[in-house]
Amino acid sequence: MKRPRVLVVEPVDSLFDKLLNSHGVVVHRRIGIPRADLLKIVGEYEALVVRGSTIVDRELLEHGCKGRLRVIARAGVGLDNIDLKAAKELGVQVISAPGASTQSVAELTIALMIMAVRRLLEVNMKLRNGVWYRPLGMELYGKTLFIVGFGRIGRRVAEIAKSIGMKVLAYDIIDVSKEAEKRGVTLVDTLLEGLEKADIVSLHVPLTPLTYHMINKATLQFFKKGSVLVNTARGKVIDTEAVLKALDENILSAVAIDVHENEPPTARELKLINHPRVVATPHIGAQTIEAQKRVAELLAKNLLKTL
Repeated sequence: MKRPRVLVVEPVDSLFDKLLNSHGVVVHRRIGIPRADLLKIVGEYEALVVRGSTIVDRELLEHGCKGRLRVIARAGVGLDNIDLKAAKELGVQVISAPGASTQSVAELTIALMIMAVRRLLEVNMKLRNGVWYRPLGMELYGKTLFIVGFGRIGRRVAEIAKSIGMKVLAYDIIDVSKEAEKRGVTLVDTLLEGLEKADIVSLHVPLTPLTYHMINKATLQFFKKGSVLVNTARGKVIDTEAVLKALDENILSAVAIDVHENEPPTARELKLINHPRVVATPHIGAQTIEAQKRVAELLAKNLLKTL
């Protein structure tokens, strides 16, 4: 019987390879392989390992299914770069590593909040240029945080925020009442209700047709004047141009984002990124040593089960 073969095309901790090799699975790494080349060889492998950059569409899946491909393994959580409908129709299983990066993303979310409300990026850049500039910021203590999407990451952010002394509201389209009650979080009935009450809004939703541009010109009108928007979910859940306008009109006092509508950012996103009241990072929510080892271990275990 042939040993199963796995193709890794985006960076994954080497622990992943070691775990699979120890169970007789062959792992080949072709990080950054051009799409044309990937289409030619994907059918030679039982599994394809990706992160968020590789677009796994029907074309790629069909090429794989002409050969040995039967599993797509996402080294992370979100699956919006994978055509789940096509995968199901073609009999290709899609697996991921849910929960592995929860702590890392939650910590970054809180860090971005602090950077935004204390204007840390702005004062740091001025000080580097020899400018002694000491603007007033604000504390997180006593402020109302509205968490949109109360899944693993949203819940962990709530726990940390509560420990700081924040009041936490949350909204989700599914019933999360037990999880909210356990953490002392107040659920609101609608998105708009939460936006009206929040000093800081933090987004933790997957990208779906329902969440695409959920923060837009219309919903921004419900934000409390001078509030802060934080997005560590997916770039396309906010309308970049509408958020930029809300900053210029002082509806938003600050914005902190780890994700962008296009990655790497285009001129459209760079206009927002370069705004003086924006803190931006290059999608590093899961980029910690600990998270990447957890992703590698969990994904390897899930893949071994599936194979």
